[in-house]
Formats: sequence, structure tokens, C-alpha cells
Amino acid sequence: MKPDAIATLGLRVSDLPLSAIFTTPLKDPVPVFLMILGIMLIAPLLFEKIRLPGIVGLIIAGVVVGPNGLGLLARDNTIVLLGTVGLLFLMFMAGLETSLDDLKYNADKAVIFGLATFAIPMGLGTVAMLAIGYGFLPSILVASCFASHTLLSLPIASKLGIMRSPVLTATLGGTLITNTLALLVLAVVVKAHQGNLTLSFWLFLIPSLIIYTFLTLWGVPRIGRWFFQRFGHDEGAEFTFVLATLFVVSYGAELVQIEPIIGAFLAGVAITQLIPQLSPLMNRIQFIGNTLFVPFFLISVGMLVNPKILFQEPRALLVSGVMVAVAIVAKFLPAWGAGKLFGYNFNNIMVMFGLSVAQAASTLAAITVAYNIQLVDQLTVNGTIAMILVTCVGSPWITAKWGQNLKSEATVTQTSRGENLGDRVLVPVANPNTEDNLLKLAIILAKSAKGTLLPLHILLEEGTPISPEAKARQNQLLSTAEMIAHASVTNVTPIGRIDESIDKGIARVAQEKQASVIVCGWKGYSTYQENLFGNVIDKIVLRSSVPVLVTRFPLPIEHTKRVFFAFTTQQTYASSFGQSILLAKSLATEFKASLQLLQVVSIRGANADLDVAELPGDIPMQTVRGNFVRQVSQLLKTNDLLLLNGAVEQKNQIFSLLGDVPEAIARTQSQVGMIIAYVPH
Repeated sequence: MKPDAIATLGLRVSDLPLSAIFTTPLKDPVPVFLMILGIMLIAPLLFEKIRLPGIVGLIIAGVVVGPNGLGLLARDNTIVLLGTVGLLFLMFMAGLETSLDDLKYNADKAVIFGLATFAIPMGLGTVAMLAIGYGFLPSILVASCFASHTLLSLPIASKLGIMRSPVLTATLGGTLITNTLALLVLAVVVKAHQGNLTLSFWLFLIPSLIIYTFLTLWGVPRIGRWFFQRFGHDEGAEFTFVLATLFVVSYGAELVQIEPIIGAFLAGVAITQLIPQLSPLMNRIQFIGNTLFVPFFLISVGMLVNPKILFQEPRALLVSGVMVAVAIVAKFLPAWGAGKLFGYNFNNIMVMFGLSVAQAASTLAAITVAYNIQLVDQLTVNGTIAMILVTCVGSPWITAKWGQNLKSEATVTQTSRGENLGDRVLVPVANPNTEDNLLKLAIILAKSAKGTLLPLHILLEEGTPISPEAKARQNQLLSTAEMIAHASVTNVTPIGRIDESIDKGIARVAQEKQASVIVCGWKGYSTYQENLFGNVIDKIVLRSSVPVLVTRFPLPIEHTKRVFFAFTTQQTYASSFGQSILLAKSLATEFKASLQLLQVVSIRGANADLDVAELPGDIPMQTVRGNFVRQVSQLLKTNDLLLLNGAVEQKNQIFSLLGDVPEAIARTQSQVGMIIAYVPH
């Protein structure tokens, strides 16, 4: 009975029996939404207590409350609508986890593994499903589910610190290839089932798909970059633009007669170039998706499952068993074969297998589409859920068990290269106009190392009491910094201080709070007086016992397309050079930008070779001879981030530490961001 009907009869809710208030299934929006929220809260927590992924708990909860379980909820239009949004969001976030840049480094390994982990499951899956009585088209579609995989264990690899290992690069690139091919197979099979797989379909599909993919991967980043540049200070507008992009590109996929989930995946791949992995915007996307939209989809998938079939139809056990066995074997063989070809040891092979065996996002997406057009039945849906349960449980366990050995190797390498810059990042904040970019860089450093952000504001003690306005301004700046850090889920400790000078205050706080790095802003030029007697930055560098990053950002930092590390031959022999390489790689990774190294050899100097032991072999490097400023300025482009090594020759020097080089480059390249790293000897 609905609330308005109760009021019409002059009754109170408390006067009615429960059976009169709550019908089965529930139809009143309030109890329906309340039950779904309860499932989202309780199911993942319960299953994580027994060391099972929360995704499994949501699916099983959907089975229990759905029409084939207790019947508490109906899979009506509202559930279908929200489930569809969750499905698109799930594929969108899968696209956000991949990047076209993953194919630039170790491209040959990524392509080989991607093709192998697509072709072998397609072949084995098709034969296996035909053998148990499936038709040709359903067999191919189910096989495409085996071919795709979800990087469910990627957070485990991140926690182990092996994200930058070669095996992860190959697996990430391979994932992009196999998921794209599997989704294309889905599109073709759906058209064939509907009887639309004609010559005109191919003549329309191939050109339109090429144009559509080009416009998405080329056009979305450019439109997004323009939008973020114009309206980047409005956080709500940024998030709304991302959602609009998702649904516009998904609808475009329908217009070219392919599944919207392919468009959602491509939208993620395209827009991920604009959103740093550790930025507040990326955190909001993942938070909203993982806590609201995706759980709706998982619950709706659970409602499709009919557990009674397992007992009423003996063939259900056969289908489930075959699907689980084929999924495991078909993912182990490519990992083992590719690993042997690449010269990987068994630990690397098992990590590759553990990452690629999980079936969730693409599998659920494909099987849901197939079920909706009646290409597969509930037996297949049940078998898919069983396959997801087994692989989602096994994938994290395998990755964690064999990834531990890779972690120990990475730990030894990291320890030998020195302390992590992001442990405790001190960033002085004084100007609201430059605070945003400084904080974003500091947050990236701190969050990548799971460290702490230390925003600092200093009020000068000038013999008179500090005014209430100055204190209010200090509190406002620190509150803004704290809010931005919390939005990125970064540990933060704001610090307000009164001191006799800015440089002394920063140096003292860095020592008291055991900062690992100081991030400062620079306006891009120095006055005659600053050049002669030194400025605040010079004094900070000279007083600091930890590295100092002097930064200049004329454009929003998230627009970075390339990290450009330029250095002289002499700088390669400094003990801090290895740490600068790590900083360049970290920035390129977090901004999803390419990395370019440039070695400038002096005309008078010998043509010395770079010590290759300091450089990974997968980073492109160019060596030129001539004037440093001229050579660097000619190669820089808009939206580049230039990284330079600063030099601290002596503690009593008079002239500005920055010197002429950074300022000369800043004058000729006004739209290029710059970081000058000073590392004490």
C-alpha cells in the first residue's frame, strides 16, 4: 500500500500490519533505495572479512534479494536504468586504467602478450563451448568473455611497489589490446545474431569505426584540454564535463552501430590523458563510480542469476565447470608462453597470470548485453558468475603471493637509490593564484609515496603584533590547502608559523618536521637586486638539508603532455642524478605523459657517453652538442614540463643560484612549465 493511499484512508503507518505496508517485491522508492544502500554497505564488508572481493558480495546479494531469490526487489526499469549507467561507468573506469602510452614502452612485449591472451582464449573457448552443445555464435561470444580480463589485482601490485616493473608494462599494454579486440568481437556477434551482418554493415562499420575512434582519441583530449583550461577552477564543472563526455561518446558508439560499452571504454582511454592518477578529479570519479554506479550494476547482474537452475538443470554444473576450467587454462598459457619468450622468471609469469586471469568488468558487460538480446540463456549467466567468483578470488591471491618476490627486488633497488621524495612534502603557500599548481605537484609526490603533505604559511615578525586580517588570511590559505589534500585522500598536516624571515622559517620547519623535500614557486624571472644578492629561493636552497624543487607553472599542471628532462654531461656524474631520473619517471607516470631525456654536450667538452647504468633502457634519449639554452628551447613545446638539475656549488656564494639558464628558457618558452631540482651533496 502506497503512503498516499494510507493518508487518504485516514490511517497511520503504525496502525497497519507489516504485510500491508511492505509488499513483495518492494515498489516504494524509499525502501527500495534504502535496501540497495544497505546492500552496498554491508555486502562488501562481510565478504572482505572472509577475504573475498567485495564485488563477489554485491553479486551474491543481488541473487538473494532478486526475483530468483527472496523476491524483495524486482529488476524493473529503474534497476535496469541504474544498472546500465553502472555498466557504462565500469567500462569507463576500465579505460581510465589503461593508456596509449603503455604501448610506447615495451610495445613489442605488450603487443605479443595482448594478441596471445586474446587468440588462445578465443580458440580454446570456442572449441570448448561447441563441444558441450552451444551454437556457433554463442560459443564465439562466450569465448570473447574468456579473452577479455579485468585488472582486479592492480591495487595489490601498486601496494607491492611493482607498478613500474616490465611485467606490469607488458600486462597493461596487453590488456588494452585484448579488451578492445574482445569488445569488437562482441559488436560483430550481436549484429550477426540480429541478422544485420551484411556487406553494407561491414562497408559502414569499418570506415565509421575508424573515424569514430580517431575523433574520440584525438578530439576528446583536445576539447577536454580547452575546457579544463577555461573552466578548470570549477570542480563541479570538471566532473560534469567528464560524465557528459562518457555518455556522448557512448551514444556515438550506438550511432555507428556498435555497443555503447565500447564507447565508454574508449572515452576512458581518451580522457585519462587529461586527469592525473592522483588528482582530486580522478579521486572523485573513482569514488562516485565505485561506491554508487558500479554497485548498482553488480546488484542488477546478480538479479539475473537463478540458483535454482543448478539443482533443476544438471547441465548447469557442466557449463559452469567448463567455463571456469577454460578461463584459467586459457589465461595461464599466454602468460607462460609470453613470459618464456621475454625471458621472465616464474615469479614474473605468475604475476602476469594473476593480473590477467580475473574476469569481471568486460565479462559482465558482454554477458549482460548477450543475455538482453537472448543470445545466451541463464545457464550461461550462472556459469559466468561462477567463473567470476573463482577468478576474482584467485587473482588477488596469485598476484600477492608471487608479487612479494618482485617487491623484494624493487625494495632493494629503491633503497640503493635513496630516500623517497614524497615521504614528507613541505610546500610553502602564500599566493592563492599559484597555490593550486604547487599543491597538486606536492600532492602527487606525497600520495605516490603514501606520505604526508605539509602546507606551510609564515607570518613575518616585524616588531608589531600580527593583525587579525593576516591571521585570517593564513588560516584561509592553510584551510584551502587542507581541503585540496583531503579531496585527493592525502595525509596532510597544515602548519602556521610566525618567524623573522621566510627562508629561515621554511628551513626551520623542514628540520623540525623532518621534511623529505621542499616545493617552492618561482615567478620565472629575477630582478637585478635578486641576481646580485640572491632571493628568497636562493636562501632556502642554501639553508636546506633536503632537496628543493623550484617550480614555475604558467598553465595548469594537469595539462602536461611531456616531461622533458634536460641535462649536461657533467651533471650525469652527480650523486643526485639517479634521483632526478626517478622524479622524471614518477611525474611522467602520474601525469600520463611521455618522457624525453636530452643530454647536451658542450662544444668544448669531450663527447662523453652517458652512464647507461643510471638510465632504464626504455626511455627515449637524445644527445645534442651546442649551447644548452638554445638546444633546449628549440625542442620544447607548449604543455611540456621541463625538468632541470640545479647546482649548489658553495654555501657562501653571492650571486643567484638560479643563474641565467632557467630565466633565459622561461623568456623564450613562456607556456612551458619548469621544475629546477636542487639536491644537497
